[in-house]
Amino acid sequence: MKKTAKILSIILALAMLVTFFQVPAKNAYANTDPDEVIKKRLNNAVVLYIGSSDACVNNKMTQVDKTNPEVTPVFKNGRSLVPIRFISESFGAKVDWDQSTSTVTAKIEGLKGKTVRLVLGSNKININGKDTTIDVPAERINGRVFVPFRVVSEAFGKKVFYDRGLIIIADKENLFDTKTEKSLIDKVIARVNNLPFVGSEEKLKELLSKSDSYTGYNRNKGSDIMNEKSMDMAASESVGTSLNKAAKSMSAVTSGDYSTTNVQVQGVDEADVVKTDGKYIYQVNNQRIVVAEAYPAEEMNIVSKLDFTQKNFNPSEMYIDDKHLVVIGSSYTEIPIYKTQIGQPEILPPYYSRNFIKAIVYDITDRTNLKQLREVELEGNYVSSRKIGSALYLVANKYANYYYIQQGNDNLTPSYRDTAVDDKVKNVSYEDIRYFPGCVSPNYMLIAGINLDNNEEQANISTYLGSGENIYASQDNLYVAITNYNYTILKAKTQSIRADVNQNNTTAYKFSLDKGKVTYLGKGEVPGRILNQFSMDEHDGNFRIATTTGEMWRSDEFTSKNNVYILNDTLSIIGRLEDIAPGERIYSTRFMGDRGYMVTYRQVDPLFVIDLNPENPKVLGALKIPGYSDYLHPYDENHIIGFGKDTEETKNGGALMQGMKIAVFDVSDVNNPKEKFKETIGDRGTDSELLRNHKALLFSKEKNLLAFPITVVNTKARNLEELISGNESYQTVWQGAYVYSLDLKNGFKLKGRITHILEEEYKKSGDYWYSSEKNIERLLYIDDTLYTLSKAMFKAHTLSDLKEIKTLEIK
Repeated sequence: MKKTAKILSIILALAMLVTFFQVPAKNAYANTDPDEVIKKRLNNAVVLYIGSSDACVNNKMTQVDKTNPEVTPVFKNGRSLVPIRFISESFGAKVDWDQSTSTVTAKIEGLKGKTVRLVLGSNKININGKDTTIDVPAERINGRVFVPFRVVSEAFGKKVFYDRGLIIIADKENLFDTKTEKSLIDKVIARVNNLPFVGSEEKLKELLSKSDSYTGYNRNKGSDIMNEKSMDMAASESVGTSLNKAAKSMSAVTSGDYSTTNVQVQGVDEADVVKTDGKYIYQVNNQRIVVAEAYPAEEMNIVSKLDFTQKNFNPSEMYIDDKHLVVIGSSYTEIPIYKTQIGQPEILPPYYSRNFIKAIVYDITDRTNLKQLREVELEGNYVSSRKIGSALYLVANKYANYYYIQQGNDNLTPSYRDTAVDDKVKNVSYEDIRYFPGCVSPNYMLIAGINLDNNEEQANISTYLGSGENIYASQDNLYVAITNYNYTILKAKTQSIRADVNQNNTTAYKFSLDKGKVTYLGKGEVPGRILNQFSMDEHDGNFRIATTTGEMWRSDEFTSKNNVYILNDTLSIIGRLEDIAPGERIYSTRFMGDRGYMVTYRQVDPLFVIDLNPENPKVLGALKIPGYSDYLHPYDENHIIGFGKDTEETKNGGALMQGMKIAVFDVSDVNNPKEKFKETIGDRGTDSELLRNHKALLFSKEKNLLAFPITVVNTKARNLEELISGNESYQTVWQGAYVYSLDLKNGFKLKGRITHILEEEYKKSGDYWYSSEKNIERLLYIDDTLYTLSKAMFKAHTLSDLKEIKTLEIK
């Protein structure tokens, strides 16, 4: 018995020792104050960030160089470089510089002392008298000697942690788990990568006075834009490592077998005018939200409506999940530009509008009785939004009209409201507005992060002097792009006169996303302008972006050219492919894993297949055919569907647009892409929202289904010459949905056409169609039922033969 007790005591003691010495698991800190966790881990550590002059040494904030704010860690020639003096002195070393030999000596005294010597320009480092070869020699930048951070750190026996530009040099390895501790890492990044605050009214006015605000002219295209081209066009995204993954994420068939919005990044939802959860259909219908129980189709009926006609709110799009409906829209307040003085005739003064975007969150547990939970309102115009899990992100632009501010008719800072806290409209304080040094414009960009799982938690609202034009979001990061227009008087080599040349560039701002929290990471810049959200992508930590420089109408060296740039995780350019298709511009782009597909156009449609190797991007093959594609959608690993317009070449070498064209491109041989199938619908003037908004497409490879809304136009021209001369006339003959089956054996096969418009209504329309409440806007399916939706009605059809099941009129 005593022996057994002794053995148990030994086992217990050993278990206690193991527990004592065991490295704590990362999730062991889940219920601990994150600031305390960070403080413990950063003891005796040096923390820096690429491009930032802020640093943290042993939990104390400092500057990389207190005499020169331009001295920051940099990315150059494929390596992250740091100033050796700052790193060495942070660990107690004495640093000497020998001007005569261009030698840096860093020495730590004591029993474990080390002496490190570097010669400027040499690829050798001497540690305690022993030479070691380094792949990047020391060099002088901004008056300081820089070396790769791993070289100097490891020379002093330190370990290095790196993530998205964050550099931590410490005694221990793997201070953070990049997969499970993003929140902690983002908090560390925020400490050493803070943009400067405006801080005061005087500073804000000083910054605005240096921008274009006095003239009212702003070179940034996105100064007060409504959003990414229009309020129903949002987003941009990557698609994974192959076309198969892309197609799977876009068709988005979930349990219950129903379609979801055609998005571009798996796990990143985009708002739209129609949503379904497999049983109910939700629709933005003018100033209402209509909720219909749609399944089974035979029993389809409206269960509730949200009416905003009396609430100064115009809903534009929405999100749903199993708990919430989020309605996004706009409102405005009219403010007189000047006030009538006493004694003057009382006349109605001119007004200007202060615009707001609003997200209203509803509990949809009971679809017959939707309960409002909260409202979040941002002053400005809607750019776009994304929803990742239960986190909603909104982006808005607010133009800082300096004239109205001086007249006292506008606030100097934007306002916001969040009913999770209270119902008061508040102005963003000067202390909460940041700006990008050297890039100040008279605009505010507001980013709100909302945790829908806790509607009593205040929204995280970040405000910057700047603006956004298009956004791209992966599951981890948000990129906001803005085109900067710089007009310069230059003389072309082939011309004798100087001309106004637009040398535009695009700035991309990167933010980390984490459960509704937003952390600024950095910015990058590339030549040219982007087309839309599909011009951007993230893959394996790199950011890819396609741009067009120059102008199509020019015939000199300033003519248009197209480019692809690859930027690393700190948005430094690491790869470039330039001067594609001179004289043309980008009409569509799709990034898919290690390949990219680009369509340019002027007279014919070249489809380029691009190898996106970061070190050496290159064109693999090209196909030149009539027409062009406005949107590219993956079918599978080796086939892409293009949606655009057909064209016909004229006698003088030009091209004339014809009907809508859909085509399947075979890219299995990347050096020789081919057009495998094609279909042309209607004549010149035929149009579909799909050509401007990818969310209008319904596609399922599994169901052999491709469908979209379309307005079909026929021309009465007898030949191409009449079209060119302008003597042709047009007649809208049909509006509704085209439904195709599509496979790689038979190509496109029209299963049928569905319309909500009666024959007599077509006859009343004349030659030109008008916007009708019966225009089909979206299609979706639930199991084997196809639904077409207009503002006037929902129609349900069997998916197999398109036989009508039921029509639900909306009044």
